Amino acid sequence: MKIEITTNGNQLIASFAGRLDTAAAVQTAEDVKPLMEAEGKEIILDCTALEYISSSGLRIFLGIRKEAAAHGSKVIVRNINADIRQVFMMTGFISLFEIQ
Repeated sequence: MKIEITTNGNQLIASFAGRLDTAAAVQTAEDVKPLMEAEGKEIILDCTALEYISSSGLRIFLGIRKEAAAHGSKVIVRNINADIRQVFMMTGFISLFEIQ
């Protein structure tokens, strides 16, 4: 699992690549802390290269959303593949996030 966080004006863009599974979750949770601490930003979770997400990965996304809201930030999930979209639909995450 690889995560790259970049800044573009008021946006923080986190690009995820690989498999966000239980094995990757501990390090990923550490890597996304800057997103959770951002004040008043638009946080983009770019999933173009994300191949798979487990329940551990979903918890990380939910944590980002919760902390972002507490800090006045907004979370947008971009470019999810069909398999991840299906997981989001089955778990109700599709209604929790703005999906682009």
